[in-house]
Amino acid sequence: MATSTTSPPPARPLSTAESFMLGGVAACVAVTFSNPAEVAKTRMQLQGELTKGGGIKVYNNVLDCFAKTWKHEGIRGIQRGLPPAYVYQILLNGSRLGFYEPFRRKLNSVFGLNPTDQVPITSFVAGAASGAVGGVFGNPLFLIKARIQAYSPALPVGAQHYYKGSLDALRTIWRAEGWRGLVRGVDAAVLRTSMGSSVQLPTYNFTKNQLVNRGILPANSIWTYLASSSVSGICVLIMMQPADTALTRMYNQPTKILPDGRHVGTLYKNPIDCLWKTLKTEGPFGWYKGSTAHFLRIAPHTIITLTANDIIVGLYKKFKHGQVQ
Repeated sequence: MATSTTSPPPARPLSTAESFMLGGVAACVAVTFSNPAEVAKTRMQLQGELTKGGGIKVYNNVLDCFAKTWKHEGIRGIQRGLPPAYVYQILLNGSRLGFYEPFRRKLNSVFGLNPTDQVPITSFVAGAASGAVGGVFGNPLFLIKARIQAYSPALPVGAQHYYKGSLDALRTIWRAEGWRGLVRGVDAAVLRTSMGSSVQLPTYNFTKNQLVNRGILPANSIWTYLASSSVSGICVLIMMQPADTALTRMYNQPTKILPDGRHVGTLYKNPIDCLWKTLKTEGPFGWYKGSTAHFLRIAPHTIITLTANDIIVGLYKKFKHGQVQ
């Protein structure tokens, strides 16, 4: 008697909630390793702010910043801002990795394209849109993270904001400025994350597809993930650095109270104003202050995030399939 076999149904794509959760976990793994470089980047970006000739250099370069921070502040200084960084990464990269595919597929459908096709323009727009969502969600956490990382009791640069911890920072800002204080710099955050996200996943997926389709590397190889995420990290850095500098300065600038009770920044009105004033005073290289530290942060962070995300998603799908069976 012949037996009939049926092939299992094709695996369904992950839901937005599942992608959000797994993307956030992958980003938290990455930020544990990349946060020290983020501390150095923040301080390098604030050094010599709006000072012709760069002013007095507290830190000669990124390695000097690492060394001095470790010497005077220890592991606590090197990992300043890590708790809010975890929450921020869940919100930002959960959104960036969770909403990218739904946005891209929807855009493809709107224009009559196959939802599975990797079309450059819809991929670019979907990446920017998912990044903007994450930037809005994560803005309060990035704000306090930047201020905590900029603070140094030994070698301060830029405006200094002292908080006992993340919750104290949220309470202090809320009491002083209300919700306006917590959304300060959100326009710069949207600009930064949109620019970075517009190229992160499209370049990662394009590179990965090219490596696999040309037979250079297998689809599920760790080397495929590493190579693709390395290319993606370089592209993100090139696109995002000026906006990242503007964001750090917008967050960290001192504020004043207007007669109507509003708190406004004393240095910059918005990110475009920040970029323009930086260009006039410090020249075009002012936009790229801290770029070496940024590369030391964004390269491993992107590599670990995207590689970990692929691995975690693969393990989750295997676990989910096993549970279903």
